[in-house]
Amino acid sequence: IRDNQACLVGSEMCIRDSCSSGSVRKRLTLSRHRPPPDLDPATVLGAYAVGVFPMADARSAPGVYWVEPKRRAILPLDGFHLSRSLRKTLRSERFVLTADHAFDAVIALCAESASDRPETWINAPIERVFGDLHRAGFAHSIECWEDGELVGGLYGLALGRAFFGESMVSRTADASKAALAALVARLRVGGFTLLDCQFMTDHLASLGAVEIDRAAYMALLGDALSGVVAASASGASWLDRGADFLALDGAASTSVSGPLSGKAVVQLLAQTS
Repeated sequence: IRDNQACLVGSEMCIRDSCSSGSVRKRLTLSRHRPPPDLDPATVLGAYAVGVFPMADARSAPGVYWVEPKRRAILPLDGFHLSRSLRKTLRSERFVLTADHAFDAVIALCAESASDRPETWINAPIERVFGDLHRAGFAHSIECWEDGELVGGLYGLALGRAFFGESMVSRTADASKAALAALVARLRVGGFTLLDCQFMTDHLASLGAVEIDRAAYMALLGDALSGVVAASASGASWLDRGADFLALDGAASTSVSGPLSGKAVVQLLAQTS
């Protein structure tokens, strides 16, 4: 997937500076062979704002490279496919769904190898910077619990009205599907307009994801970030004009406090369709 879909992969990347006018471009040089000293929250936020994201060759890789797919998978927030079986699973209350209760545990679970995925692109620098972004209020997680055990979930980055889904994991049937359903419900209530899934998979397609070209994606991203970034002498300043990932926790239309029930997810998806 990386070789076929990535147009900017390697030790050097040139990205458009979204915080300035005209065609000013910044050059960002990162080694694929050593931990990049500049993989910090500001760098990562700036990269996502222009449609670029980091990956590593392996869990043990010391460095990262940057990727801008030629074709991008997105999940239209009004197009989530809630199948009968998933609806039944959610209504059974088999899972307890939470948000931002165990971010570090979710990213660690996503980074673990499994029988169907012996290697992972989440290395220590990525895990570390996303932990920093979580503490700064930009990165979020959805946790899926069964009998008190974390059995699945997902994490990603919220910027403006865009949510960039990074990774999801399932250690039991339907756990990642339930987590994604909870995410979509939360993003709808919070006023998000774009859910970026990065690369298309059969799993995502079955849940309603579609693939678009880079130009269409950048137009959607521009709309989602409109009014939330300002230029200053010291760099980008992220203004508080975006969507609210935590809006659901205080939404007047629900009685949600703490964990979100599966029945509430089904109801919210129906209400906001």
